[in-house]
Amino acid sequence: MPTDRPTAPSRRTVEVPTSRAALAGDLAVPATARGVVLFAHGSGSSRHSPRNQQVATALQQAGYGTLLMDLLTEAEEEVDARTRELRFDIGLLAGRLTDAADWLGRTDGTAGLPLATFGASTGAAAALITAADRPDAVRAVVSRGGRPDLAGEALGRVRAPTLLLVGGADEQVLELNRDAAARLAAEHDVAVVPGATHLFPEPGALEQVVERTAGWLDRWLPSPPT
Repeated sequence: MPTDRPTAPSRRTVEVPTSRAALAGDLAVPATARGVVLFAHGSGSSRHSPRNQQVATALQQAGYGTLLMDLLTEAEEEVDARTRELRFDIGLLAGRLTDAADWLGRTDGTAGLPLATFGASTGAAAALITAADRPDAVRAVVSRGGRPDLAGEALGRVRAPTLLLVGGADEQVLELNRDAAARLAAEHDVAVVPGATHLFPEPGALEQVVERTAGWLDRWLPSPPT
């Protein structure tokens, strides 16, 4: 009996090769994907972040593939849990994210799909640096409660349209985002979720993140062939 329910995306655990390590990731791709979104989690988090998982699931339902990956190995995570130093090594994180973008570009199921990067917290800086370093590949960037200021000089090299989503009650991060936005030459928008704090735990806040993210991707990623 026919239904209107969308087909579940193809899911698999992958190993993403980078210059210094193979990193675990969760790749989900709908049968007729409109694009693929590469996630960069925030400081002290992992690919199992419930917030990024919620956003990824919603994007899959909207027709986008997603790759959530750990940016540190298990051994590095143990070191970082003690020292908290690797989570702020933006160069390391961005390099690995860029390697992942390259891998998506040559992997069955994602090769040829328009690519967007989605970064949370410190991962937003990595997402922007990858966009700057791969201007012909990355078509859009979204930051959720991010630290785009940590992308430094790369901000001026980003060509992909960039959405900076910030909680209205996350005042310090909102100010940092506005300062970073002033350094972006690309099309961009600072979208404030009223009353939301840094992790968007308030009722309906993360749903607004999902809605605005999907709208940004629908606007800037190429339309699928008819």
